Amino acid sequence: MAALKHPGSPFLSLELPQRPPTSSTSTSVTAPPNFEPPKPKRFAVRPDKTWDIIGASLALIFRLGTGVFVNGYSVSFVSKDAIPPDQYSLEVSGYKVKETSKLGPRPEKPIEIYEFEGCPFCRKVREIVAVLDLDVLFYPCPQNGPTFRPKVVQMGGKQQFPYMVDPNTGTAMYESDDIIKYLVQKYGDGSIPFMLSLGLLTTLTEGFAMIGRMGKGSSYTPSKLPPKPVELWAYEGSPFCKIVREVLVELELPHIFRSCARGSPKRQILFEKTGHFQAPYIEDPNTGVQMFESAEIVEYLKATYASS
Repeated sequence: MAALKHPGSPFLSLELPQRPPTSSTSTSVTAPPNFEPPKPKRFAVRPDKTWDIIGASLALIFRLGTGVFVNGYSVSFVSKDAIPPDQYSLEVSGYKVKETSKLGPRPEKPIEIYEFEGCPFCRKVREIVAVLDLDVLFYPCPQNGPTFRPKVVQMGGKQQFPYMVDPNTGTAMYESDDIIKYLVQKYGDGSIPFMLSLGLLTTLTEGFAMIGRMGKGSSYTPSKLPPKPVELWAYEGSPFCKIVREVLVELELPHIFRSCARGSPKRQILFEKTGHFQAPYIEDPNTGVQMFESAEIVEYLKATYASS
C-alpha cells in the first residue's frame, strides 16, 4: 500500500487522551500500597512463570533468533582489562564480550506503531524495530480495545494492523511489508533481513512463533489509561520481555519502547542509569516506579492499571 502523508501525530506531547465515557478512565495513578521494586536477579526464572517463559521462547526457534541482534552485529572476546568496568559487557570464562553493530540514521522522534501482540504481521514489524534499534511509541490495539483501534480508523480509514506513523516525515502506512521496507530504507542500510524477506514463509513462521503464547496479548482487559506512556526497555527476541509486553497490550497501555537487542548502544545507557543491565526494565512516569524482573513487572502493571 502506498504511504499516506500524515499531518502529524495527535499524541506527540506524550500526554494521552481520555477514553470514551463508557470506559474506565483515570487521571491519577498510584503504585500499589507499600510497593517495593524487587532487586534484579540475572538469568533467574520465577518458578510460577516457568511455562510462560518456555512458551514465549518458542519464537527463538521458529524465527531463528530474529529480533535478538541489532543489524551488523559482531562479537569478539577480549581480556577483562580491555573494557573498563563502567562499560556494559558480558563476562565469560575470564574474558569480556565486545559487541558491535551498524546503525543507520536515528529518528529524532519515536516512530509510532499501532498493533497488538497476537498478530503475526505486527510481530514482523516489532522484529525490524529490534534489528534497526529504533525507539517506538507503541499504541496497543487489543480486540475490543476502546481507545486506539477507533483512532486507527479515524487516521487511516480502516481497522487494520499494524499501522505506522512517522512523525519525523509525516508518513503513515498500513501493511507490514511496506512498513519494514520503509524503515530499513529510512533508518537502516536498505537491506531487509533474510528471515523477514521470505514472504509467506515469514508470515507462517511468525504464526508458529506465537503457538506457545496463543491468545496472549490479543484481548482487552478493562484498565485505567495513564496520563503518560510507560517506558519499557526491552527487545522482541526476549521471552522475558514478551510476557511484559503482552500485559501492556491487554491493558491497552501506551508505552515508549527502548529497543535494546544485543549490540544496541542503549545497553550502555541503561547500565549507566542503573548500574546494571537487564531486560525488561520499566520506568513509569505516572508513579515514579522503576524496576527490573518480568514476573514482578507483570504483577505491578496489573495491580496499578487493571480496573477493579
